[in-house]
Amino acid sequence: MQTILYARVSTADQTIDHQRAQAEAAGIQIDRVIEDDGVSGVKTTFADRPGGARLLDVVREGDVVIVRWVDRLGRDYADVTDTIRALMRKGVIVRTVINAMTFDGATSDPMQAAVRDALIGFMAATAQAQAEATKAAQAAGIAHARATDDKAYRGRKPSYTRTQFDAICTALGHGATVSDVARANGVTRQTVLRIRDDRAAAEAALERWAM
Repeated sequence: MQTILYARVSTADQTIDHQRAQAEAAGIQIDRVIEDDGVSGVKTTFADRPGGARLLDVVREGDVVIVRWVDRLGRDYADVTDTIRALMRKGVIVRTVINAMTFDGATSDPMQAAVRDALIGFMAATAQAQAEATKAAQAAGIAHARATDDKAYRGRKPSYTRTQFDAICTALGHGATVSDVARANGVTRQTVLRIRDDRAAAEAALERWAM
């Protein structure tokens, strides 16, 4: 049996080390890391990702798969639920770092199974809703930036990167506190509050500075 961290990164500064550090800070001992680097989480299904396909191939009964959040396991509601259920059919336990959720297919009690499946559906729906909200905020930010003469005035350079912005939006969407989000992403509480209160403006600032 082994504990495998599955991590997907899409930018140079969104590192595997950061996701592993988050898991280990939560008391999880990682035996192996499988990653998808630079693979779109929106356009590509989990099974079609190189790392996703490798994970599904190597896991065995009794293994534990660790992910930062369920949105790592698929591009939308259907993909996330299919992936979790495929892993459980193999006898694999799926755990998340955020909120410490555990999905185990070992139970034979129909009531427990029903509750577990309902929770999987709810978490997957939440992940999709957050992804869509982030995408909408990004689109609004881009539109705002294009409507602004950023050559005349770009304003102060953002104190956060694109990766930090995405991570902060995701964590806030999951109900994390401002202090926890700030600490986890290495920014100030004021930065988190600015992003929380006006995501479009925060996104526009990144666009103006080509970040």
